[in-house]
Amino acid sequence: MVELAGIIILGIVAQWFAWRLKLPAILPLILIGLLVGPIASIYTEDGHKLIEPVWNGEKGLFPGDALYYFVSLAISIILFEGGLTLKRSEIRNVGPVITKLITLGSLVTFFGAGIAAHYIFGLSWQISFLFSALIIVTGPTVITPILRNIPLKKDISAVLKWEGILIDPIGALVAVLVFEFISVGEGKAYTITALIEFGKILLFGFTFGFTFAHALTFLIKKNFIPHYLLNVASLSTVLLVFVMSDAFAHESGLLAVVVMGMVMGNKELPNIKELLYFKESLSILLISILFILLAANINMSDLELIFSWKTAALFGVIVFVIRPLGVFLSAMNSNLRFNEKLFIGWVGPRGIVAAGIASLFGSKLLKQGEVGAEYITPLVFMIVLGTVLLNATTARLFAKMVGVFLTKSEGILIIGASKFSRLMGDYLQKNNRHVVLVDSNQNNINKAKKLGLEAFSANIYSDSLGDNIELSDIGYLMSLTGNADINTYAIKKFEKQFGEHGSFRLVSSDEMNDPENNPKEGLFSHTDDFMKLMEATRKYPAIQEIDLSDTNHYQGLIEITNSDEDIIPLFLKDDQGDLKIISSFNQEFGDIQEGYKLVYLGKAFDVEVLNTQTSQSQN
Repeated sequence: MVELAGIIILGIVAQWFAWRLKLPAILPLILIGLLVGPIASIYTEDGHKLIEPVWNGEKGLFPGDALYYFVSLAISIILFEGGLTLKRSEIRNVGPVITKLITLGSLVTFFGAGIAAHYIFGLSWQISFLFSALIIVTGPTVITPILRNIPLKKDISAVLKWEGILIDPIGALVAVLVFEFISVGEGKAYTITALIEFGKILLFGFTFGFTFAHALTFLIKKNFIPHYLLNVASLSTVLLVFVMSDAFAHESGLLAVVVMGMVMGNKELPNIKELLYFKESLSILLISILFILLAANINMSDLELIFSWKTAALFGVIVFVIRPLGVFLSAMNSNLRFNEKLFIGWVGPRGIVAAGIASLFGSKLLKQGEVGAEYITPLVFMIVLGTVLLNATTARLFAKMVGVFLTKSEGILIIGASKFSRLMGDYLQKNNRHVVLVDSNQNNINKAKKLGLEAFSANIYSDSLGDNIELSDIGYLMSLTGNADINTYAIKKFEKQFGEHGSFRLVSSDEMNDPENNPKEGLFSHTDDFMKLMEATRKYPAIQEIDLSDTNHYQGLIEITNSDEDIIPLFLKDDQGDLKIISSFNQEFGDIQEGYKLVYLGKAFDVEVLNTQTSQSQN
């Protein structure tokens, strides 16, 4: 009981430290597992591990086949969650570089690492290609913490992020297929019988996954499952599919749950977000337990097996030859520069799916007596730990060395995607600024995307916004919702992360009536709140520019806009085209010269009439 409780406690502590230190969680989890497992056997009096998952086959926390069953079920849930995140629309829209990375890049890794493992370690071709299939995947759980605090161009962050998301289930699927082909052979891997068995695995895996995905989708859409049972019913269905498919065709269960996740992830499910949140929480708990167990289950003999120059040679070939080769081939004829390709080729940490499936497949093949199977788990763990350590410690420095580290973040994050936000975002984007709109209203997000704006649905009260690595070049934060509490909360929570050059929000109705206490982060004007902005947008949905002659001219225009509800100042545009946000507490920008422009929302003015009004106001 103490060991079981200890695993859960240590797992969550490891997750917390990973969050605190901004490291991939897999790193402290595996290190803790090694410390309480094989390393502990060195210094304990009786030479036993502090946590013994399996001991002499029939003893330990999971005697007999119990560990194998637990790992199988846990991996099935993790792979199902991975399948849920794979969208057809994302594959179409991510661009040719990412598409090639998950296809051509995967093939380069598969064949390159397989050949390297065969000739360096002398492993059979079957085991070599199973190893190479397992290390195809990178995964967002290891990429995101490494890149979250490295300011990079949006294109680089997007490539690495979407490669990690899309390649996880694809790599897992390839690994499953290679393993199935090996396991059905049992010494006769290329016989007609083996091919028939392999065909059965494909048939039942795809059939069960596809059929149950549609059945569960139908039940959810028709409200046959009450809301409070939705998550647990989905979980039980995943386990049912895994077990039933495996019963009809041995080892087809993992393929079935990956397919089921992929199909359901592309259906318009009304509660898909809740399902993802539940599966994510469950996966975090399972991963925390799983990787301490798997690392603890490794023996010192396994580590000694790979303690040689061959391991270093294989690691070097995979990291410094195969990964860059796959990236450069995939990025040929793209808009990426040489230094950007170099950085993407450097960052390729392997993740949780690789380590988890390696332990599962390694133990299965060992039981089948497959020659060389003892190398699978320690070699994959070595690649996972080595790549995570390398990238976690050097990615920031390497980004600076190759010149992809952004020294100044000029992107703008807008909280709220109302009509005014969309109008302003469109203007900013046309003026060469990276703009991202965030809203919890999907209808507003869809309208923003139709305008060609980058927008996504997010809840600012969750941590998902702060985890988005595509926002690494954001330096300005503007909160433009109709809720004063949300605007204030957004500034408080995200100003350090996204407001390097300034965090601004709309003034509230109460603040608008009390200009003496105008907040320092007030935006545009102390006389214009959300309702006035929306009314001006409804009447005059256009952003105008007016040429300025000098500072007095600018100040005179500001005085006029303060007394006219149909004119709201937004930005000052200098003679180089740079935009400066006008804040309600500070509307002075020093020496304004000819060539500057005032950017405002509202009705278009006759320039001569406006100049006359300006002169009168100055007199």
